[in-house]
Amino acid sequence: MESTSAVEQAVQARIAAARIRIQAAKKRRDDLTAARRRGLAARHAQKLRNQAARRDTAQPPDTP
Repeated sequence: MESTSAVEQAVQARIAAARIRIQAAKKRRDDLTAARRRGLAARHAQKLRNQAARRDTAQPPDTP
């Protein structure tokens, strides 16, 4: 059985903590990217609804 020194244990703990920080940062970036995409899709859909509403109200009614 291999024993590890206190220094090596400290290094391993720092590496593990760094991995956790990296994973948390990646998750945060992924969450922000997803939110950004949802926001862009919502704004685009609203823009299309606004354009359709303007088009519907801008045309005069057809009267023969």
